Amino acid sequence: MRPLVLTLLLAPLAAFATGLSARAEPPRTPRGSVTARMTCAEAMALVQREGDIMIAAGAAPERLVRDRNQCELSDIAELRFVPTRDNPQCPIGYRCREPGFEEWNW
Repeated sequence: MRPLVLTLLLAPLAAFATGLSARAEPPRTPRGSVTARMTCAEAMALVQREGDIMIAAGAAPERLVRDRNQCELSDIAELRFVPTRDNPQCPIGYRCREPGFEEWNW
């Protein structure tokens, strides 16, 4: 009797968990070389349209966002520049990062 009750209780939970995993977004792939082939205006429009993108900047992929609203409450939005076809320092968007101890306004 107990296994049947346990099964009846856990079945909706398993269905709910399966539905959540199906709705999860796939991980974004870095777009480092893509921005190098775009103009600055196209790259900025891409970030504005998508809201956030992953680019391969240096050794590790980096998440760039449209504005401060895509960051955590405790994060700082730092303007980032990437090379594009027409501008070696294109202000494409912002990087969210935790502030260091010296940056807190005590």
